[in-house]
Amino acid sequence: MRVLMVGSGGVGDAAARIAAERDFFELWVVADYDASRAERTVAAVVERNPDESRFVTAQVDASSAEAVTALAREHDVTHVFNAVDPKFNMAIFNGAKAAGADYLDMAMSLSQRHPEQPYAVTGVKLGDEQFAVSGEWEADGRLALVGMGVEPGLSDVFARYAADHLFSEIDELGTRDGANLEVRDDDGNEVFAPSFSMWTTIEECLNPPVIWEKGRGWFTTEPFSEPEVFDFPEGIGPVECVNVEHEEVLLMPRWVDARRVTFKYGLGDAFITILKVLNTLGLDSTDPVRVKGVEVSPRDVVAAVLPDPATIGPRMTGKTCAGLFVTGTGTDGRPRRTYLYHVADNEQTMRDYGAQCVVWQTAVNPVVALELLARGTWKGKGVLGPEAFDAVSFLDLLAAPTPEGYGSPWGVDER
Repeated sequence: MRVLMVGSGGVGDAAARIAAERDFFELWVVADYDASRAERTVAAVVERNPDESRFVTAQVDASSAEAVTALAREHDVTHVFNAVDPKFNMAIFNGAKAAGADYLDMAMSLSQRHPEQPYAVTGVKLGDEQFAVSGEWEADGRLALVGMGVEPGLSDVFARYAADHLFSEIDELGTRDGANLEVRDDDGNEVFAPSFSMWTTIEECLNPPVIWEKGRGWFTTEPFSEPEVFDFPEGIGPVECVNVEHEEVLLMPRWVDARRVTFKYGLGDAFITILKVLNTLGLDSTDPVRVKGVEVSPRDVVAAVLPDPATIGPRMTGKTCAGLFVTGTGTDGRPRRTYLYHVADNEQTMRDYGAQCVVWQTAVNPVVALELLARGTWKGKGVLGPEAFDAVSFLDLLAAPTPEGYGSPWGVDER
């Protein structure tokens, strides 16, 4: 396997550090618009693994499908791994296709709200642009594995596992994501510093959330709707979660039978207030405005003035939990309520990888998936989500102790 990874931000940097410990690939190209950032990632990999020679750097414009194609061909890559903000998805997706390479991303093509009823009816849904050309990928004998991060990604693997091994009927597949993370300044004061891309966070949280129900299909609600307090395991505790637009709701119903599919994120009151203020002021907009003769996107400005998520790890404490709460009827015919989850502790990920826990937890899953593809354990053609593949092989490899696996166990909480 020869991998072109587009993007060496927080997740891309962590993915390279994780991949360096594995032997399933012969080349890993770290490409970024900022070549110095790609060089820092490879330097960090080599510092931790002095004999490592499989990583090379490149400069690429992720907004140009032609540039992605040219770079993929230059290095004769077999797989293009998209590790940048989803606004670049279609350029990278199309560039990989033109190069004859397989493709993997962690977030799907962007949605567009319904022009007249945005909080009731879906417009262009997440992933619609990619699924529209699934037949072309299949005809080419190529695979585009979409939504293969942690959420979406691991939560979708949990859905496949629950359907195949734990439940005879599923009432709801409810992704629930929460954390007890804190970031503090030099004086010990807690500061606002999102642990993931602020650009993506604004996109997810202020777009109309999508829900799927059998017999009704996909529909939307108001942002931050249906609040509930969810009790997260391993000391995180209760966190209020709200509906957020997310890929799981667009992926799971395509492959897993359930009566309802939802995604709720534990944002917290302070974060929700900030997001509402950004929306009120128009600072969530991606449409350029002219400021002193310069065209600038307000959302890009917000993202630029906040700390880079890749740099806040040393100031962060706590854990993050990603998981799927499944309700329905177990294989024994009795009612069942099961939370399948994965927890990442910032102290551990910083110690072992020099990566903060949120980006590390996102990055480990596509690396596991690439290894399964390299082995031939996972096979497929067309545009497919994680639910289309065997869950046990993924979960076993993720949890197995190193060096056989990735040494990152997942949990089952019966409720």
